[in-house]
Amino acid sequence: MSEQPRILVVDDERSMREFLEIFFRREGFEVVTASDAPSALLCLENDEVDVVITDMQMPEGSGLDVLHGAHQLAPDAVVIVITAFATTDSAIEAMKKGAYDYITKPFKVDELRLVVDKALEKKDLFRENERLKSELRSQARCRSIIGSSPAMQPIFDLITQVAGTKTNVLISGESGTGKELVARAIHNQSSRSERSFVAINCGAIPENLLESELFGHVKGAFTGAIQNKEGLFEAAEGGTLFLDEVGELPLALQVKLLRVLQEKTIRRVGGTQDQGVDVRVLSATNRRLEDEIEAGRFREDLYYRLNVIQVELPPLRERLDDLPLLIQHFIEKFSSELEKPIEGFSELALGELFQYGFPGNVRELENIVERAVALTRGETIDVSVLPPTVTSARSRNERLRIPPEGVKLESLVDDYERRLLDEALREARGVKKQAARLLGISFRSFRYRLEKLGLEAG
Repeated sequence: MSEQPRILVVDDERSMREFLEIFFRREGFEVVTASDAPSALLCLENDEVDVVITDMQMPEGSGLDVLHGAHQLAPDAVVIVITAFATTDSAIEAMKKGAYDYITKPFKVDELRLVVDKALEKKDLFRENERLKSELRSQARCRSIIGSSPAMQPIFDLITQVAGTKTNVLISGESGTGKELVARAIHNQSSRSERSFVAINCGAIPENLLESELFGHVKGAFTGAIQNKEGLFEAAEGGTLFLDEVGELPLALQVKLLRVLQEKTIRRVGGTQDQGVDVRVLSATNRRLEDEIEAGRFREDLYYRLNVIQVELPPLRERLDDLPLLIQHFIEKFSSELEKPIEGFSELALGELFQYGFPGNVRELENIVERAVALTRGETIDVSVLPPTVTSARSRNERLRIPPEGVKLESLVDDYERRLLDEALREARGVKKQAARLLGISFRSFRYRLEKLGLEAG
């Protein structure tokens, strides 16, 4: 609504129109007038109006006609009907059909002003309520994507922006970052949310079957095609098709996909007829498609068709602020599934997770938490149930520091080697050939090292 609310006054009596126009202008409103229903409808079609004040009885059309037109042309406008005592029944009928209120003639202008003020308050409350509902719907549709870090806020904003368009979106990021979750969030916030979301992993289906999966086939198209088959483009009609790992598409199929995106039609394998499809295409890749284009493995024209808007997901190591939220989410999920009352990770175990780089990203974290919940006997997850890949990360990543006085490298290496030999012998219960196998060296090399370090006698 503008700073000055705009009122449309509709009355066939010139004196009444002019009176209401002067009164409401003095009260700080913008006012437009019409002398009959057709003129009012023209005004509603070409102008933005917040409130309509209309007489019920007019020579050309009635207040009901104005009310109906306002619902069609300016659904946000509130309509107030002015009526004579003799036509109160018509005013009540107007209320049943959506008028905000009615005023009977003769009326006091203060009474009309009060009704207008209340109508505008209701309009503002309705708009605020719709805004809050929209925000809640947006949050609810993104709730499967856990995160509140600065790295994720632009992602949530971009999802909301692109969801309302028909544009193709390319979602990029390392494996396990949640690309399909983003695609589903875009679909769920779009006007296509009531229709199907269909996903396919382009790298998981053999090349000779992929075309049939996407476009369908007709009976007899190839050996085993015993009946007509609908493809995923048809299955996603009116909805969204998500092409995961789109960089895995073979070049021959890339050409056919490009044609579908350009022409909005498909042809089943073995068929002769094209059929139109209304499908929004979202795609994802963990490869740099620019590199694939350079290597001749991906078509540049297809890339630009798919990558109208790009959503790039950060790896987990760049959004560690979200780690506690993600961990808590997965603990709640798996403790419920496994019926185990797990409270959380110990401080030491949590520290190990923060030291870890998560090459598998959120998917790897989910697997780590599921494993930990399954193996934990108490209510707190400790370091002992974390996988070795996590617990060894600290020692791999620790920076070696040389003291100012320097070190004796040979002595340190000998000491480390001596401890390894001792531990191998202990594990092998003194059997030297087995100890050598544990260390991945020959028996002769093992004997030599024992002699060199003065351990042969042991």
